[in-house]
Amino acid sequence: MAKIAFLGAGRMGSGMAARLVSAGHEVTVYNRSPEKTAQLVASGAVHAPTPRDAVRHADAIFAMVADDTASRTVWLGEHGALAGEPAPGAFAIECSTLSRPWLLELAKQADTQGLRFLDSPVTGLPDAAAAGELVLFVGATAADLAAARPLLRPLCSDIVHFGDIGAGTAYKLVQNLLGSVQIAATAEALRTAELAGLDLATVVDTLSRGGAASPTVVRLGRLMLEGVHDRDIAFTAALRLKDTRIGVEQADALAAPALLGHAALGHFRRLVEAGYGDLNESKIIDLLRE
Repeated sequence: MAKIAFLGAGRMGSGMAARLVSAGHEVTVYNRSPEKTAQLVASGAVHAPTPRDAVRHADAIFAMVADDTASRTVWLGEHGALAGEPAPGAFAIECSTLSRPWLLELAKQADTQGLRFLDSPVTGLPDAAAAGELVLFVGATAADLAAARPLLRPLCSDIVHFGDIGAGTAYKLVQNLLGSVQIAATAEALRTAELAGLDLATVVDTLSRGGAASPTVVRLGRLMLEGVHDRDIAFTAALRLKDTRIGVEQADALAAPALLGHAALGHFRRLVEAGYGDLNESKIIDLLRE
């Protein structure tokens, strides 16, 4: 079994780290808010006060944090992981959804430290993380991915290798931007139906069985119908804004068409600016009612 450092104990990170503990690995966990590691520690993980402490002699370093700023802090901060002493040839596995420019910069920094880097953003909600049913989108050399597979296996139902470092993140941003467009379009559709005097429960049920249905449309349509945006939050409006923004930035950098992406970005920016960043992304339906 391996010695693993896990950086980040939010809802996604906690589920992933717990899977690694259950697989028999020796897991040391760091989180900016130490109290969030309590359940992991109770299940057998060890808490570290800093990322630098967490990675000492680690065979692999996983990170699952909110954004570029958090990623930069845990890896390159004064007490960051790259200032530590992992095992020679350790894996650096970045699972967060980050901008591609920062991800590539981080990979270069990790390489100078002799780490084998994988960008491995994930898809799936917190319950999938806890069940080991995520799908991993990997950018790495074929040799590094092959060597890392035994460590990744407890986390996921599938691993998709998109190419070299950065390719996994490039795909994740494409997927999440499409999801943002679908969520914004679902909110617009439901608001239009509402203004037309249609029964929303019937609309949501019919949409879920029609040609426009997708897992995102079905899930968010039901959440918008329920109208409870402050409990059981799987994905906040602030995180949706971040993902939409970096997805649009990637499209713009590639001179790719992103008209719909920019429209969705506007919706989510207004939602967060209205003070709803900590609520579920489904809150967007209420923004369109104002």
